[in-house]
Formats: sequence, C-alpha cells, structure tokens
Amino acid sequence: MSVRILAVGKKHESWVQEGIGRYEKRLRKPFDATWQLLPHSSREGDAARAEESERILAKLDRSAFVVLLDERGTNVDSPALAGRLQRAFDAGRPVVVVVGGAYGVEDRVRERADFVWSLSKLVFPHQLVRLILAEQLYRAQEIAAGRPYHHV
Repeated sequence: MSVRILAVGKKHESWVQEGIGRYEKRLRKPFDATWQLLPHSSREGDAARAEESERILAKLDRSAFVVLLDERGTNVDSPALAGRLQRAFDAGRPVVVVVGGAYGVEDRVRERADFVWSLSKLVFPHQLVRLILAEQLYRAQEIAAGRPYHHV
C-alpha cells in the first residue's frame, strides 16, 4: 500500500521534480508516493472541469480513502493530517490524493472525497502544490513514526 497522487496537468517541471525527488527518496511504505498525471482538457471552464472530473472519478477505486486538495477544504495542521492518513492505512484503505485542474473539480468529485483538504487560503500554482504535497507526506510519515522532523 502507498499513496497514489492523481494530478491534472503536465509533467513536473525540472525544479519541481528535483524537490519532489528529495522527499520521495525518504518516503517509506505506506507513505511512499506514486504519481499519475492526467492530461488537461482542451476545453475551458465548466466543460474542462467536467471532462477532468470524469477522468479523475474513473481512476478512483471504491475502497480508496480519497483526499481532495481544494482551497475551500478544511485547513489542518500536520499532525492532524498524519493522523488521518495513518487511520486510513490502519483500516487497510489505499490513499489517493487528488489535485484537480485549473478550473477545479465538479461537486461529484468533492462528494466522493473522504477528506477535502486546503493547504492554505492562498492559491498556489499546481507545480508548487506538488512539491508542498511531497513534503507534507514526508512530514506525516515522520510524525506517524514519532521521529523529530516535525517540531511543535
């Protein structure tokens, strides 16, 4: 079991890949991450959101614990995130983190999510969100293991 990340968009830019790679080298099961990039829609607005949402939903297993990154979601601290992920792992549920496209996702993706998570009230570029996500997975792993990476 590991964390699967579904992200709408192009491949990681080199500076993002380098940063993600630094954290991925340190991630261990069940916190290790695999990335699945889904293509952007060629449409705009609602049509793009609908097409991308369909692609996302098609990739979600019924048993998965789905975490949707969304600026309107719940803002939690790192220990709370670590606890949510660890409880999903303990329940034997695969964890899938969804990063939608530029137009967001439809309500049906939000409704499918077990947890809608906001990194911040600020809006970040998707490439930066990927790097922040990799770091937070590493931080969650260290918190769950009781190691000192996270200082309170």
